[in-house]
Amino acid sequence: MLYIVSTPIGNLKDITFRAIETLRSVDLIAAEDTRHTKILLEAYQIQRPLTSFFEHNQLKKTEGLLELLKAGKSVALVTDAGTPGISDPGFLLVRRAMENNVPVSVIPGASACLTALTASGLPAHRFLFEGFLPIKSGARRHKLESLKGFKGTLIFYESPHRLLKTLKDMQDVWEDPVIVVARELTKKFEEVLRDKTSRLMEHFRLHAPKGEFVLLRNEDEDGSLHT
Repeated sequence: MLYIVSTPIGNLKDITFRAIETLRSVDLIAAEDTRHTKILLEAYQIQRPLTSFFEHNQLKKTEGLLELLKAGKSVALVTDAGTPGISDPGFLLVRRAMENNVPVSVIPGASACLTALTASGLPAHRFLFEGFLPIKSGARRHKLESLKGFKGTLIFYESPHRLLKTLKDMQDVWEDPVIVVARELTKKFEEVLRDKTSRLMEHFRLHAPKGEFVLLRNEDEDGSLHT
């Protein structure tokens, strides 16, 4: 059996009883970063074998894990935070398991994109999760142009060192829209800001971006709470 196990995005208490039970019972845990996962396992006194499974070794590791699964072993797949396969490794292993008639069970839990959407105050009945935008500004602007007119809420992930560049591209392409910026969700310094991109850029020039970011925008909600 292959278990896809969601883990906390910040607060270690945001793990389900079922996730803990599963991690305690499997033959092997495949983790995006074994050092990071050890922190979670130690917090809940879970002692199971660990192996790495990340973006640059997943092609090689998938077949090895598949052989274990076909031999009747149980494997739990986890990422550093949130749900495997959501901008993290996972879908390839699930696909190969399904192709080989290996049962797959998902242990649901935290996800940064849904947590941010819930906290944003933006409509959630229709949304589009785009993950990370392209690294290069030209490609990023082209992607933002293609999303003009989307009738729903757009959700993006972004790293702290690219945040200001992405906000600048959003300001230029979308004409200084209102953006919701959520960072460090469920952690001590959790922050959810909603304002024009120009004002958000001023804020993050004064306060260096830290942590993982989720950016959200809805064209029909482009009115700032602060004006």
